[in-house]
Amino acid sequence: MGFRLLIKGGTVVDGSGAPAYAADVRVDEGRITEIGTDLRAGTGERVIDATGCYVTPGFIETHNHWDGGVWWSPNMEPLPAYGVTTSINGNCAFSMAPAPKNPEDQENLIEIFNFFEDIPEEPMKKLVPWDWSLWSEYKASMMRNVRVPVNYAAFCGHIPIRLTVMGQEAWKRTASPEEIEQMCALLDDALAAGAMGLSSNQLDYDKHDRPLPSQLADDAEYRALLEVLARYEGATFQVIVDHFMRMTGPEQTERLGRIAQQAGVRMQWAGLPTLKFQAEVGKRSKELHERFKAEGLDIYTGFHHVSPTSVINFARSLVFAQNGNQVWQTVVDAVTWEEKSAMLLDPDWLADARAGWDGAYSHSYLHDPSALTLRESETGWGPVGITLADYIAQTGLSHPSDALADWVFKNGAESVVHKRSWECDEQVLLELLRDPNSVGNISDAGAHGKMFCGAGDNVYLLTDFVRDRKLLTIEEGVHVLTGKLADFFGLQQRGLIAVGKIADITVFDLDEIERRPEEKIWDVWDGRGGRTYRYTRAAAPMRLTLVHGVPIFDNNAFTGRFPGEFIGPETNIALSAASG
Repeated sequence: MGFRLLIKGGTVVDGSGAPAYAADVRVDEGRITEIGTDLRAGTGERVIDATGCYVTPGFIETHNHWDGGVWWSPNMEPLPAYGVTTSINGNCAFSMAPAPKNPEDQENLIEIFNFFEDIPEEPMKKLVPWDWSLWSEYKASMMRNVRVPVNYAAFCGHIPIRLTVMGQEAWKRTASPEEIEQMCALLDDALAAGAMGLSSNQLDYDKHDRPLPSQLADDAEYRALLEVLARYEGATFQVIVDHFMRMTGPEQTERLGRIAQQAGVRMQWAGLPTLKFQAEVGKRSKELHERFKAEGLDIYTGFHHVSPTSVINFARSLVFAQNGNQVWQTVVDAVTWEEKSAMLLDPDWLADARAGWDGAYSHSYLHDPSALTLRESETGWGPVGITLADYIAQTGLSHPSDALADWVFKNGAESVVHKRSWECDEQVLLELLRDPNSVGNISDAGAHGKMFCGAGDNVYLLTDFVRDRKLLTIEEGVHVLTGKLADFFGLQQRGLIAVGKIADITVFDLDEIERRPEEKIWDVWDGRGGRTYRYTRAAAPMRLTLVHGVPIFDNNAFTGRFPGEFIGPETNIALSAASG
């Protein structure tokens, strides 16, 4: 159904960074057809009263992990209620395709999504059809089987490429020339089908403390893959580097930046540190970023304007592993409560756990019991609403590890502890928000459903940085979330309010919207006939969100319409057809 709409009386912030202006916007058959003042409604045209509102391009989520979730939660809530019209997935080298044939390799892929992104395992195994091998076949299956409200885009991940070609050897060694050639063919298939590019990972270690397969790729492998990428206009290379744990970010960014430069591809590294504990390693990465810019290289840093936080439950969490505490991670990884509770009472495990706690990374908030709030109890035993430091004082248990073990034993594996957010360096953030070589809004929405809800962070940029503290203008805030991102990712038909562009639009009153508090909702199939929970948010709300000119959030509610398309770079055509 084609919608004919006239958005009247609003202030257009067109996404380019240009000054806002009063204008009406006409939409017909999915496109912006006219912009002007005092436009008259035509026959059968619905008029949207935008008095007191901004009319902007729909917001782009640059770093999501809805890869699995769209198969069982296709509404992608709360994105429509926050003005989001495009979601980019397949990040961090984690993508749904290519799909390894060997069951052990496929299990690895599902485990990686489960461990790193908190994507539940049972729905991944039983609700996703896995009726593909190639990335192009995955896209075709998703287009047959899933309808989404917002536009969906995805990278091809380096890890499934390696697992598909090398199997378990992908965890152990570099690839041979023949294996690299097979990897290049898989990537070429994905790019020809419209993948956003290649995503890789030089940060993460799995639950067994093994470096992920992409970390074993040598320069020859990266060079070959990026030479394939260079044949596709608009496709980009994304790599996640380490400024959190082993602090190898500067070295890996410089290494891969030079390979990307030689291949002639656009690169996004995530990213320049914005947290105060990262200040020392951040100096080296800042120097590197400025050198890349001074040399005119097509290399951008990714960042997010909200400090990462997390809640820990003891059934599924990567927080301990990523804080350098593998002993407590064994409790999380234990399958049954009987196994977990036995550890929590075992004097030998408790002794190891104290040593592991003391040996966590120096910047970890595990060293500050006042930073850990006992938030929710599965059994109702409690106490809740106090910090671990308070619990230590109440119980007389002197070591934080012993106190937490006592509390978890009494309260259950699905109990929740909230970890304080790391402190941001706001000066670095403001510089990045205005930096022409930065990619923002890396929210992780769709992942970590039992830890936090990244969806809605886009609105926080507009309310906190623009409206409340006036650190950015409305034009700057909207540009960071729309036109700047569309330009980087080659989404040439989106990101701007301009005649002829696709009508991905949102309308909002800046005084009405907020990033609403997180809420727990029990709507994720648990594989046993019941439902488990995830965190979400109530609507911001936007007055209107349009995707391809179709209302997906309207009259303060999700409309139940699914006009989103599986998109890629709009210029993503092979430059040399003969090369394939």
